[in-house]
Amino acid sequence: MSGQHEHGSAYFEKVLNIIDVGVHLIDRKGITIFYNDKMAETDGLQREEVVGKNFFELFPSLTHETSTFMKVLQTGVEIREKIQTYVSVTGKRITTINSTYPLLDNGEVIGALEVAKDITSIVQLHDQILDLRHQIYETPSSAKDKKHAGSARYHFSDLIGHNKQFLETVSFAKKASRTSSPVLICGPTGTGKELFAQSIHNAGARRSRLFIAQNCAAVPNELMEGIMFGTARGAFTGAIDRAGLFEQASGGTLFLDELNSLDLFLQAKLLRVLQDGLVRRVGGTKEQQVDVRIITAMNMDPQEALDKGLLRSDLFYRLNVVNLTLPPLSLRTDDIPLLTHHFIDKFNAMFGMKIAGITPAAMERLLHYPWPGNIRELSHAIESTYNMMDLECEIIEEAHLPSSIRNHKSISIEEAPVVNGLTDKVKQLEKDAITAALARHQYNITLTAQALGMKRQALQYKLNRYGIVRKP
Repeated sequence: MSGQHEHGSAYFEKVLNIIDVGVHLIDRKGITIFYNDKMAETDGLQREEVVGKNFFELFPSLTHETSTFMKVLQTGVEIREKIQTYVSVTGKRITTINSTYPLLDNGEVIGALEVAKDITSIVQLHDQILDLRHQIYETPSSAKDKKHAGSARYHFSDLIGHNKQFLETVSFAKKASRTSSPVLICGPTGTGKELFAQSIHNAGARRSRLFIAQNCAAVPNELMEGIMFGTARGAFTGAIDRAGLFEQASGGTLFLDELNSLDLFLQAKLLRVLQDGLVRRVGGTKEQQVDVRIITAMNMDPQEALDKGLLRSDLFYRLNVVNLTLPPLSLRTDDIPLLTHHFIDKFNAMFGMKIAGITPAAMERLLHYPWPGNIRELSHAIESTYNMMDLECEIIEEAHLPSSIRNHKSISIEEAPVVNGLTDKVKQLEKDAITAALARHQYNITLTAQALGMKRQALQYKLNRYGIVRKP
């Protein structure tokens, strides 16, 4: 039986050494009992140097007040996903996200277990980015210079298309640029949400001030709070005084993309800032007044995000003052030729080539491809085409297109007139069905979409496409 126990312990230890997170176990006196290979790699120590040693001998920068280990030993209460920055006995500076758990025996704390994920490189990278961004934004001495530093590059004149629904959205966006009300832009990935956000900023009264964009999905939630609201010295070990996005963008515009990826706790804090215009840095005691226009974006239907608990309803209603819904490229195929020639001009300049156009057969392929990646995918497809062409080529042919587009089952040119002949009848039937469903459900968009078996966002597209009035 003893042999089985030893064999099980050895197997357990082997598993803990394989996993890609640090595991550190101490007794109630702070002596290390177990320390896995990943933890040793993170701290820059050898396991033999740590096991049997007192915790504070190895990490002298930590105290009973700052150490998650000590807090758990003292309180018996677990601490989850806490950022901790410390310096090991070798002088290595480390930042981890820790989850620390008490080990109990008949209700008595006999030790603590800490699981740590090393984010040192991520923190260093973000610190460098924030410092560079701060330098870019603060270096210009005049408002005129500041306009060109880290600000918005795109204007409404850069938005290309003549599709009816697209032009209506552009018209709404131009009207929204006259005020400082929050704007929520919804649309699939690759439809140009940030281009619209920058255009709104550049057409408004804040055009001479900063436009700052932040993708909420690109930063771990544990770091996002400090990035958005800033940090005060001493907020956690290693924290410095640094302005957050709201302070940096004060007087200008802050664009938050993929809002549904933002932690619910941070959504609540964002709501408070929007309501009273006051920002308090993480670990700080003073509140600072800021004047920021907020533009947010999502690549999923807001109702779906609300239903899944990814978006707070109170924040949604606060941000949804002006709503812009960008149609996918599949619903504005009449813009594909115009966009294609725009990208030909762009890549002619980039590659030093002189492509004059595209053959009808190749254009037919583009027109009947579904474009799940929307305008961004079309741009990449044309760029890929340039890489497949010889320098002496003057026109894009089918053979030059990416294989995913060539191999897609599309309607042939000969079949197109037949399909076009049916299109008007199909559209009329669809329009009648939507109109009838709206009336049956007292013009409730959510209930109508459910009855028709489609997403709310898809129904909104079709209402705009067919010019159906949402209420009689």
